[in-house]
Amino acid sequence: MFAIIETGGKQYRVCVGDVLDVERLDAEEGATVDLKVLLTGEGETIVTGAEAEGKTVKATVVRQYRAPKVIVFKYKAKKNVRRRQGHRQYKTRIKIDAIV
Repeated sequence: MFAIIETGGKQYRVCVGDVLDVERLDAEEGATVDLKVLLTGEGETIVTGAEAEGKTVKATVVRQYRAPKVIVFKYKAKKNVRRRQGHRQYKTRIKIDAIV
């Protein structure tokens, strides 16, 4: 059985036991969170729309961390314009426990 969930403005295909990194969730490590389900499927059967609204995915927060630094370098030729900037995104690692 699988589900398509939405969190942080992105959609993920998950199964029970999957571990994935998502945009930061406001939860402590070890806490259980409920995620919004857009679609579920089992074999050839797919449930979407109003039928999938009552379903949730239960996940456990494994870790709160910051992703590796991404360097943004802006450059304009022949103008002596160079700008270097770094960014580290906050992430949450979750483990999917159940699709209810």
